[in-house]
Amino acid sequence: MSGPSSRMLALLSLLQVHRDWPGDELAGRLEVSPRTLRRDVDRLRELGYRVEALRGPAGGYRLAAGSDLPPLLFDDDQAVAIALALAVAPASGADIAESAARALATVRQVMPARLRTRIDAVEALTTPGPIRTDPEVLVAVSEAVHLRELLRFGYGDDETLHRVEPHAVVARNGRWYLLDWDLERQDWRTHRIDRITPRMRTRVPFTPRAIPGGDAAAFVSARFKGSAHEDVWPCVGTAVLEVSARTIAPYLPADAELEPLGPDRCRLTRGSWSWEGLAAAFAASAADYAVEGPEELRSATAGLAERLRGASAR
Repeated sequence: MSGPSSRMLALLSLLQVHRDWPGDELAGRLEVSPRTLRRDVDRLRELGYRVEALRGPAGGYRLAAGSDLPPLLFDDDQAVAIALALAVAPASGADIAESAARALATVRQVMPARLRTRIDAVEALTTPGPIRTDPEVLVAVSEAVHLRELLRFGYGDDETLHRVEPHAVVARNGRWYLLDWDLERQDWRTHRIDRITPRMRTRVPFTPRAIPGGDAAAFVSARFKGSAHEDVWPCVGTAVLEVSARTIAPYLPADAELEPLGPDRCRLTRGSWSWEGLAAAFAASAADYAVEGPEELRSATAGLAERLRGASAR
């Protein structure tokens, strides 16, 4: 660790992330002696940070819960991370572009010149999508998740009042979703937060249920793939395409598997929510191809060919 100032910033950062630190472990992370650690803790206390000492054989430290902290100090990496996060915030789907820009300008003003240079070198051009989520609604929904309170809301143009047990807020592809247990349907549901209109807080607690698979983000992703619980496509097939892998690669989803077979041939394996959808995806490649399998994909491809012939004849 370089000097006392840098060391104190690192100490404060560790205390803010991890509430309870054994003294030996904290001193080891900072590469100082226990005596030096005690002096640094005393300096933080003089600055107004409420650092409590832990009793026990080894002793330790923690930042007092509920402390009113003085203005926060950030090390170089934290400051850069905050600035970059604010720069790309408009692409998150939350309607906070103006607030993020003002916050970034404020953070940049208090940065030393060396950090401003690093931030200014990153010109992040964001492309916000057409769906914008009201940050107040996002906060209200997230608060219900955090407090484990039943949530009531209107949804889109539906006049029905929804009552759910909110379990997680998930950001996915520029949109925000609520994963909840719908009390009327007695099933897991996902609701777009930009379409939610929260009603008055219920203040009714609930006991969280076990999310299938244990991962809220993976569960929501699975629902979009048409899978019940596991984050995989329910229908996966393979075909050999008469086109180079380099030519078609830019147009494929990230989870597609591509194997070059020569200068103008490749093997493609990809998934879809249905066999008909998968057959259409292969046909959309605009290249001649032969289905390798499975049989469900061959049947769906034959059915698609009949439909296309009928459509062209009408």
